[in-house]
Amino acid sequence: MRVDILSKEYPPQIYGGAGVHVSELVRALRSRGDIDVQVRCFGPPRDEQGTFGYADLSELGGANPAIRTLGVDLAMASDCVGADLVHSHTWYANMGGHLASLLTGVPHVVTAHSLEPLRPWKAEQLGGGYAVSSFAERVAYESAAAVVAVSAGMRADVLKSYPSVDPARVHVVHNGIDSELWKPDTTDLARDVVRKHGVDPDKPSVLFVGRITRQKGLPYLMRACASLPPDVQVVLCAGAPDTPEIQHEVEDLLEALRRTRTGVVMIAEMLPRSEVVALLTAATVFACPSVYEPLGIVNLEAMACETAVVATATGGIPEVVVDGETGWLVPIEQVDDGSGVPVDPDRFVADLAAALTEAVSDADRAASFGRAGRARAVEHFSWSSIGDQTLAVYQSVLA
Repeated sequence: MRVDILSKEYPPQIYGGAGVHVSELVRALRSRGDIDVQVRCFGPPRDEQGTFGYADLSELGGANPAIRTLGVDLAMASDCVGADLVHSHTWYANMGGHLASLLTGVPHVVTAHSLEPLRPWKAEQLGGGYAVSSFAERVAYESAAAVVAVSAGMRADVLKSYPSVDPARVHVVHNGIDSELWKPDTTDLARDVVRKHGVDPDKPSVLFVGRITRQKGLPYLMRACASLPPDVQVVLCAGAPDTPEIQHEVEDLLEALRRTRTGVVMIAEMLPRSEVVALLTAATVFACPSVYEPLGIVNLEAMACETAVVATATGGIPEVVVDGETGWLVPIEQVDDGSGVPVDPDRFVADLAAALTEAVSDADRAASFGRAGRARAVEHFSWSSIGDQTLAVYQSVLA
C-alpha cells in the first residue's frame, strides 16, 4: 500500500505540533516495513528518501499567502498519482489532498490539528486569505473519506464546525510523544545550557514554550506572572509572532514585567530539542495558558521530562493533563464566538496565577506530579500505538 502524506511542515522545517505529529507518524508507519509512505511537504527539497519538498510558485510570489499555499497544493496533488490513499494535515495541505482524491479517485484522510472557524484571529494575519483558508478546510473536511481528530475535544469541535460531516467518519487518534527523545536531563551539561540562557537551575521557575499567537494565550500568562512570588523565574521561549500587533503587546507586557521583578528571561529563537529538554527538566512547572488547543503536544513534552503542568482546561488538554495528578487545570469560561477569549479575562488571569503560585510553592508536590506525568506519557501516548490506530483508519476507508 502506498500512502502519500501531505503537510506544510516536515523536518527540518517544523514550528508547531502538527509538524511534530507528521514527522513522528511517518516514522512510525515507515518502521512497519509494509507501507510505502511518501511525504509531500512545503519548502526546499529534502534529502530523505521518499520525501519531496515543494517551493512556492514563482508566478504567485506577490500573492496573498493563502493563494501561494493553494499553488503548492496544486503541485503536490499532481504528484499523488499512483497512491492508494492520501492523508493531509492542516488547511495548508488539505486542498492538495482533496484535489488529489478527485484526480485519482483514492480516499482522502484529513487529520484535524486545528480548525479555521475556531481561529478567527487569523484574519489579522491573512486578511482576505482567511476566507480562502476557511473555504479550503471546509471543502476538504466535508468531502474526506475519514477525519482523524487528535482528541475527543477536537472531534466535538469538528462536528460543531462542520455539521454536515457524518460523525461515523470522525475518529479519535491522540497525538503522541517519543519518551526516549523527551526525557529528563539532569546532567551537568544540561544545567550549563540552562545557565547559558540566563536561568538558575537551582531556583524555582515557570516555563512557557510556544509561538506568539492568540491561541497560545501568552499575554494572559504574562499578566498572571506579575503576581508570582518574587524569587520565581519566568522563562518564556516564545517567538514567531503571528502579527505585529500581538508582538507589540507581548513586548509591552515583557517590559512591564521586568520593571517589577527580576529573573524574567525571553528566548525568541527556536531552540534545539536538547536545550528545550534541559529547560523543561530544570523548570518547577510548565505553563500552557492556551485558549485553543486541540491536544497540546507541548504538554506531553513537558510531562515526558517529568515536569508538572499548569494548563487551561480547554480543548483536548484535559485528555492529557490530569488535574491533581500530573498538574493543575485552570478553569475557563469562553466566549462562544470561536475566538476562545475568556468571558472574564481578569478571573482567568487570577485563577492562572493562583495555580502557578501553588505549583511553585510546593516543589515536592510539583516533582511528584512530574513523575506521574512521565508515567502517563509513556503508557498512553506512544507513537507506535498511534501509528497502528492511524493504519486502522486507512484500512477502514480502503475496505
